[in-house]
Amino acid sequence: MKRATALSVMILFIMMAGCGGNKQSTNELIIVDVTKNYPEKELILQDFMDVEYIPLEANDEFVTQGKVMAIGAEVILITNWVNDGDLFVFDRKTGKGLRKINRKGQGGEEYAGVTEIVLDEANNEMFVIAYAGSKISVYDLYGNFKRSFKAADADYHINTFNYDRENLISYVPDNSLENPSNIIHPYYLIFSRQDGSITRKISIPFNEIKRPVAREGEAWVVAVPTVVYQIIPDHVNWVLMDTSSDTVYHYLPDANMTIPIIVRTPSIHAMDSPEVFLIPSVFTDRYYFMSVLKAEFNFAIGRGFPSSELMYDKLESSLFIPKIYNGDYTCKREVDMTSRRPLDHEFAIGRSLQAHELVEAYGRGELKGKLKEIAAKLDEESNPVIMLVKHSF
Repeated sequence: MKRATALSVMILFIMMAGCGGNKQSTNELIIVDVTKNYPEKELILQDFMDVEYIPLEANDEFVTQGKVMAIGAEVILITNWVNDGDLFVFDRKTGKGLRKINRKGQGGEEYAGVTEIVLDEANNEMFVIAYAGSKISVYDLYGNFKRSFKAADADYHINTFNYDRENLISYVPDNSLENPSNIIHPYYLIFSRQDGSITRKISIPFNEIKRPVAREGEAWVVAVPTVVYQIIPDHVNWVLMDTSSDTVYHYLPDANMTIPIIVRTPSIHAMDSPEVFLIPSVFTDRYYFMSVLKAEFNFAIGRGFPSSELMYDKLESSLFIPKIYNGDYTCKREVDMTSRRPLDHEFAIGRSLQAHELVEAYGRGELKGKLKEIAAKLDEESNPVIMLVKHSF
């Protein structure tokens, strides 16, 4: 965003804040300098979030790497990190394995893979999404096929969530790398969970498409979608971000209104390569967690896009480098707040704690509380323990 545009956004925000209405509209507009070094701040996770642990049952049928896909009141949906199509349904309260599902394939009632899952527990449905195509496959919680559809005119979509009882919400990315001669700009899509028909499209303003892409000669690589979160649940609202925009917005569903909450500086459109992108992740009542991602890639070793964490403290109106520690360890064990997409409005983080690491930590006397009790019953071959980090409403 150019300087004049950023100033216009701030003026508009101040005018809207003075008009009353939803209390979110009176939030302070936060300026984040992505090139600045900020001081560190240490916090204990349990001081501002609720933490729950679920030890997953392990037997010959239920052996999993423990990737958390979706959480409900009754079940938790887990996959492996390798995209083998296995989908495990565990009991949310006990961790008991209920069933293993695999519908991977090329048929009409199958999925190409499992990249995202949206759980609709009230209707006994799960929406399985693979980035390999735009099809959404819908199954009941026993793995029985119910229907499939495409989200209207979207070639593919990412960051999909339950929006309301009738709709899902997704981000539809641009196609500037795949089809530079006929560029379609990105947008946010609210669409029917029954047939994919469009309910509403939302766009945020910018002049030029900017994506985290690293280039070397004719070769290029783009940061994978799973480390860039264009949609973040925030209480009853949504946080919307596009890498092409200098502004992060709140979207207020009741008013169908976008309100700026964060402006980055310098502008992404004024940066030389490698550009630095600001990626929001978890928003709590007091803290906004973000990551700073650099579009830098080592083609020789196939690794890159380094990132670091930032945190805005609303009470202190200041930015910090967060050091968040799990209070169920006697030593300082950091919790990563930015490397996984928030699950929904209730669950900010789902992490898998590997059994062998917990067994070793228990043996060293590094655990306490509920986590210590769980680890005492594990062996190194046990399934992971799922750590759920929940908002304290």
